[in-house]
Order: sequence, then C-alpha cells, then structure tokens
Amino acid sequence: MMIAGRIWKDGSWWLAESEIADVITQGKTRTEAAAMLADAIESLVDRSSFRVTVRDAPSAGDGGVTVEANDPAALVALVLRRQRQASGLSLADVVEKLGQTSKTAYARYEQGDVMPSMEKFEELLRAVSPRAAVIIGTQARPTTSRSRTK
Repeated sequence: MMIAGRIWKDGSWWLAESEIADVITQGKTRTEAAAMLADAIESLVDRSSFRVTVRDAPSAGDGGVTVEANDPAALVALVLRRQRQASGLSLADVVEKLGQTSKTAYARYEQGDVMPSMEKFEELLRAVSPRAAVIIGTQARPTTSRSRTK
C-alpha cells in the first residue's frame, strides 16, 4: 500500500508533505526533502525495522510522490491514528461511527496488528476523516528513494 504526498519548492527550501499522514517537513534540496519525509514517517511509527521509500509519481503531477513502507499495516495504523487525532475523535467515537461496540477491533488496526482489506481501510478512513479519499492506481517507476538505517 502506498499513500500520496508531494514535494515543492518554496523560496530556498523544498517542502515535503503527506496530507493523509498529517506530516510536513522540509529540506535544502528536493532529495533531502524526500529523505526528511521518510524520516518523519519512520520516526512517528517508531518501529526499529520500519522503513519508508518516497518515490516520484509523475502521473500525480505538481510534485506528486508516493510513500511506501515495508510494513503496510504500520503505515495504515499511522494514517488512521493521525486522521483520528486530527478530527478530534476518541476510539469510542470511531467505534460508534462504525456501529461497533468494542474498541478492541478498531484499536488493532490503529496499532498495526491487523492489515485491513482496501474496502475495510476505506470504511475505517471514512469513519475518522470523511473528507479523505482512497485512490487506487498503478505504481510509478522509482526515481527518488530513501530508506534509513538505525
């Protein structure tokens, strides 16, 4: 699974953002900004083996990039948690929106213990952020890559 992002120049700095992950950072070069975006996401997930690759997505235009992780469940967990927090929702609020009674099932997705299907991910994402969209498409050829070693 990949999430969308974009990198653009603002003055003398390059900004890198993944809106769905609620992350924005910067670098002195485009390559550095991509590396900083990967580093920020890896730091937020905070798992020693978790790695992110940021690639140009020419089909997205306007500096579009894709963000892909070696552990898709952890990336999904980050997106769900950050979107829930940005919406000011508690776990109980999300469970109610989903029509469930137990917080445990949803919490397992948000902790990265379970990888949802695309249909389930879309349902979960709508519950925490109704304006967010899931876009399915083809993978772009890698032109910018970044992975971190600890």
